[in-house]
Amino acid sequence: MTSQNGSLPTPVISDDDAATRGPLAGRDLQVCDTTLRDGSHSVAHQFSTDDVREITRGLEAAGVPVVEVTHGDGLGGSSFNYGFARCDDLELIKTARAELKRARLAALLLPGIGTIEHLRDAVDAGIDIVRVATHCTEADIAIQHLKEAKRLGLETVGFLMLSHMTSPAALAEQALIMRDAGADTVYVVDSAGALLPHQVVERVEALRSRLGEGTAIGMHAHNNLGCGVANALAAAEAGASILDGSCHGLGAGAGNAATEVMVAALDRAGASTGIDTLALIDVAEDVVARICAGKLPSLDRGSLLLGYAGIYSSFLLHTRRAAARYGVSEADIIIELGRRRVVGGQEDMIVDVALELAAKAERPVASAGKAA
Repeated sequence: MTSQNGSLPTPVISDDDAATRGPLAGRDLQVCDTTLRDGSHSVAHQFSTDDVREITRGLEAAGVPVVEVTHGDGLGGSSFNYGFARCDDLELIKTARAELKRARLAALLLPGIGTIEHLRDAVDAGIDIVRVATHCTEADIAIQHLKEAKRLGLETVGFLMLSHMTSPAALAEQALIMRDAGADTVYVVDSAGALLPHQVVERVEALRSRLGEGTAIGMHAHNNLGCGVANALAAAEAGASILDGSCHGLGAGAGNAATEVMVAALDRAGASTGIDTLALIDVAEDVVARICAGKLPSLDRGSLLLGYAGIYSSFLLHTRRAAARYGVSEADIIIELGRRRVVGGQEDMIVDVALELAAKAERPVASAGKAA
């Protein structure tokens, strides 16, 4: 198979046991690229229509089957709370739609941020798939959105965010709610990058057991503990058939599983994705890295602590701003947020914690022999 840009043929791996006898040998796996949705966190949601056009064109040429495009927090996410986008979601969706011939176009919707009216407008703009995301214990708030999406003729996905925060069995029960509301696929979503491979396996196997064969299972991995690609592979081995990635690992915190790395690893494992791996690597390196120069994610202290504390990856930028404003430690804020088990939508708690830490730092220390 030859790269779309005329580079060297994609290597055929034949000297590796995993490629011939491993659990992914001969498996057909679907990849969804989220560079233009989750990846927009890395650029503070400032992708332009030109950026979307160029990245989408590259992903289409490389054979990526699903491309997701919206504000990082989904339809309707452009706001004071979540960050104003450079361009309206519908403008970005229409731009991507014009470039996609084979690939399907997805959008994310978080009930409470996005509305059914947003969903209808996105359908008019050209989406094929909606991914309805809730906290891992709140699947019931997605029911009306999933049902409306089916009525509109969309492929539907249930997205269980912060999946590390509940047990595999409880997560499977939430997945059942989404399936019964019309979800064709239900995802294990490691929003904090806090899961380890064996924990991913436990959750995927629980979903498989509870949902049966009629519902596909997806995996959305973040990289805050450096396990993004490993977790995607573990999910596939456990039975997930759809894997998310983002070019160059773009995303909140330490970013997502890098699509090009994940696809290369799947090649090595003998799986089939239908993607031209070399062309995809070119998109990541020659297009995405150039557009996002100076803003590529890294596994630095703050990102690592998000995974360690189990905190939503998009909290990092807000945490850094609060730490600088109130003169307190970014690490202290993250650890305290982890103790409080905050979830998406509780971004206001970041400032509360920062103010409390600042007040404690200013409190005079009691002298020896006196009660504090």
